[in-house]
Amino acid sequence: MKAREIRELGADELAQKIRETSAEIASMRMRKASGVAVDGYGKIRGMKRDVARMHTILTERERGGQK
Repeated sequence: MKAREIRELGADELAQKIRETSAEIASMRMRKASGVAVDGYGKIRGMKRDVARMHTILTERERGGQK
């Protein structure tokens, strides 16, 4: 997910997206640990980066866009 797409989301939508993505990451990690085949182990890395990007944008909003 691109930063531009994330910025278009409202605060509630963004918080929901963070929860959903974090839950999906946890699910994929559990499947990987249990030995079940998971499609695209590299996808976890991208999802973690998306969550970090979302948290960064939330923090920017809280601080009023200051850098």
